[in-house]
Amino acid sequence: MEKRVLLVDDEKEFVSTLAERLSLRKIKTAIATDGNEALQIIESDCPDIVLLDLKMPGLDGLEVLKQIKAINKRIKVLILTGHGSTREGIEGMRLGAFDYLMKPIDIDDLILKLEEAAAS
Repeated sequence: MEKRVLLVDDEKEFVSTLAERLSLRKIKTAIATDGNEALQIIESDCPDIVLLDLKMPGLDGLEVLKQIKAINKRIKVLILTGHGSTREGIEGMRLGAFDYLMKPIDIDDLILKLEEAAAS
């Protein structure tokens, strides 16, 4: 997959491990650990796909999603949610997310979703 993926999650260990696992599969990644950092990266180095956690301090995932779509509607956003927050995942879809995934995520399932997003 030639697309660039921005991983946004305040759980630093999780996002670092995920970036490493994707890198081993030749997927180019960048990391942001909060919404403001993610938006700065998107403004300066527009990724193709954003994997976005919903529950973050400061700007939450839904607010970041709104701002991503205001910056560039073509960026595919995959919502990553835990805590059984299906309602928020559905709200993310309404706001323009490509799909939403539940934590914990199987790496092979994630790669399939990333490929689907890249192909759309």
